[in-house]
Amino acid sequence: MVNLSVIIITKNEEHCIANCLKSVSWCDEIIIVDSGSTDNTVAICRKFTDKIFINNNWQGFGYQKNLALAKATGKWILSIDADEQIPTELQQEIELVINNSKLSAFRIPRLSKYCGKRMRHSGWFPDYIIRLFKRNYANFTNDLIHEKVQVNDDKIGTLQTSLLHNSFISLEEVLEKVNSYSSANAKMHYEKDKQSSLKQAILHGLWAFIRTYLLRAGFLDGREGFMLAVSNAEGTYYRYLKLMYLQENAKNKRNSNNL
Repeated sequence: MVNLSVIIITKNEEHCIANCLKSVSWCDEIIIVDSGSTDNTVAICRKFTDKIFINNNWQGFGYQKNLALAKATGKWILSIDADEQIPTELQQEIELVINNSKLSAFRIPRLSKYCGKRMRHSGWFPDYIIRLFKRNYANFTNDLIHEKVQVNDDKIGTLQTSLLHNSFISLEEVLEKVNSYSSANAKMHYEKDKQSSLKQAILHGLWAFIRTYLLRAGFLDGREGFMLAVSNAEGTYYRYLKLMYLQENAKNKRNSNNL
């Protein structure tokens, strides 16, 4: 019987997937759902598991993770991203709770890097996220981005050891993600019929900086804390600008159809 399945979604992760998979090689089952990698990601994954599935029909992070969840057979599910790792202390804690706990899910603190620095402030730590849960007791929201685990009951515990997250390894990656994430968020907000304007873009962007750098003590993270606050502000600013243009384009299209 499979007790613990780890699920990972991938696309062009050759720079980090090996370290991720090494950190979960102790799990009973490893499930990979790849969305069309063009690098060596899949070849690297084959060294760790034969349960690799390809889905090029990208419909968002939540959808893709639910596909991976559907392929898993374990009593318990551990969901991690390709740029994350499970340290030995967290492995030991996970093994303890899945063999003894009657809870349905567990939050795990996450310690993330920004351009090489572990961020312990800025709203990035402890960053509790539900990543460990019983397979038949939870699933993922079908959000395009920033998906969450939905647990069927309130039997949720909290682990003590942090999951390691090697996000934003360079400024180039920061800029790429600011662009891609702001586009995805704008689309999500558009589908939820949220409104935007240039004024809102400026005010929300300013508030994102103040919240990250001052209210969440980003200044204690040194220069990277300031850099993160700026990139958060940029991402928020562009999200609302892109939403504004989505709305304007839709309005122009409707007006042209009525001519």
